[in-house]
Amino acid sequence: MKKLIAGFGNQLRHALEIGAASALKTNTKEIRNVMITGLGGSGIGGTIVSELVAKECIVPISSNKGYDLPEYINENSLVICSSFSGNTEETLEAFEKAMAKGAEIACVTSGGELLELAIENKLNYIQLPTAESPRTMMGYSITQLFYLLNHYGLISDTFKVELNNASTLIDNLQEEIQADAERISDHIEGKTPIIYACDGYEGMAVRFRQQMNENAKMLCWHNIVPEMNHNELVGWRNKDENLAVIFFRNDTDYTRNQKRLEINKEVISKYTSSVMEYWSKGESMIEKTFYFVNVGDHVSYIISKRNGVVAEEIGVIDNLKESLAKF
Repeated sequence: MKKLIAGFGNQLRHALEIGAASALKTNTKEIRNVMITGLGGSGIGGTIVSELVAKECIVPISSNKGYDLPEYINENSLVICSSFSGNTEETLEAFEKAMAKGAEIACVTSGGELLELAIENKLNYIQLPTAESPRTMMGYSITQLFYLLNHYGLISDTFKVELNNASTLIDNLQEEIQADAERISDHIEGKTPIIYACDGYEGMAVRFRQQMNENAKMLCWHNIVPEMNHNELVGWRNKDENLAVIFFRNDTDYTRNQKRLEINKEVISKYTSSVMEYWSKGESMIEKTFYFVNVGDHVSYIISKRNGVVAEEIGVIDNLKESLAKF
């Protein structure tokens, strides 16, 4: 897994090649909204992309993490079904409901039932390479979401340059990224990590939390500024040195949020001495997001080793699926 995380830049470049080579059919429907449906390592791509294209996408774009779809989904909706394995039961059920509603459907998958359905129904799809651990392959699936949105005329193709720049940034700074990940790991080891970031970067924070859950086998939570200033901040009332806070920051964060973060640090520092901030690198929002993602992935792997657990092991999830299969 460490090799895959360190090779994230190469993954993004390969993903761009896959997207460029995809054979997608021309759409004749008017697209009025987009729903990206998927879970786990496949679903987080929808959350991140919806934030990254928010200022450009010409229609509303949302992400879905369950079996059902909103009532407004219809023949003018683009539903992108993302399942790395192609066998995620929630995504397959959402696919069937999108079909029943007459939506335009596109699929991102490496195989499984979802690929079979896409081929059978002559739908647009982009096929990914296979892997044993889908959460290590996020760069592949998220890149194809950009390609699909561009294919349907909803965003420009500037993402190609920015993703390529992100891959170069991650490659060039990989030694520094891993050193920073060790420093962040020192900060949170043996504690419950709390991740704070500004709005527009919640997908990145969710990804960090999920990787800590799956790879390091530990609990973690996140929240976003300014929203947490209207609720969670009041919860900081008791001294607790078992909590370790990280503020993920960007030099492009809105000025009022920058000030909020400074005040938040002052408040929270009264209740735990484990408070640090970490600044992104890169020019575009895409570069900054993927830089953070790579740092967080390294942290989760480092903590898994320090916790004495196997990062790839997901026995409890496998048991859940086996139990569900009985019903």
